[in-house]
Amino acid sequence: MCKDEENERYDAARMPLIGEKVPTFEAETTQGKINFPDDYKGKWVVFFSHPADFTPVCTTEFMTFASMQDEFAALNTELLGLSIDSTFSHIAWLRTIREKIEYKGMKNVEVRFPVISDLTMEVSRKFGMLQPAASTTQAVRAVFIIDPDAIVRAILYYPLSNGRNMEEIKRLLIALQRTDEHNIATPANWQPSEEVIVPPPGSCGAADERIQQQGKDYHCLDWFLCLKKDPGKNK
Repeated sequence: MCKDEENERYDAARMPLIGEKVPTFEAETTQGKINFPDDYKGKWVVFFSHPADFTPVCTTEFMTFASMQDEFAALNTELLGLSIDSTFSHIAWLRTIREKIEYKGMKNVEVRFPVISDLTMEVSRKFGMLQPAASTTQAVRAVFIIDPDAIVRAILYYPLSNGRNMEEIKRLLIALQRTDEHNIATPANWQPSEEVIVPPPGSCGAADERIQQQGKDYHCLDWFLCLKKDPGKNK
């Protein structure tokens, strides 16, 4: 197969975009068979791919995700991993992590979230995790944050060589949940407990009223940029 034909084959499956429903699939995992997204109704999901088992960057990522699993669970969020490896390879790698690897004070780390076996690359293609210019046999480091209605809410892509920041993924998840619950936005570099943005007014009259009524509930830097205390619980 020539390079152009190969690229066309991979491009045939369009990745889901923000605001769209996720593709459905069934898959074997290290925790048994799953039916996605039906098995995750009512839950947020952080669905992420990694290039391969027994690789150094992926090992540090999995240990970090696993060490934070309870933190994500407290946010009504499930973790779901994927690579183009067999379930047997996944199990052997996860056992090695638990029994032999110590990193940044983490040791005896047990990965309890499911890791998808995607030997056919079917799921990877559905989510645009295969990018031929990077590799035709390994998924890039993709992250999809999916809400309880199975809608894609955020997408992050990293190259094969560089590990992800799991604290940033958690921060973004909290920001999305805060937005849904309280109808607010979050500013640059926002962290839980910091001020949030009040949605801008929709008319000149509302803009004037916004400025005039600012006080203890919110304050304005200008008519279009008003801030208030973080209304969330998980600060």
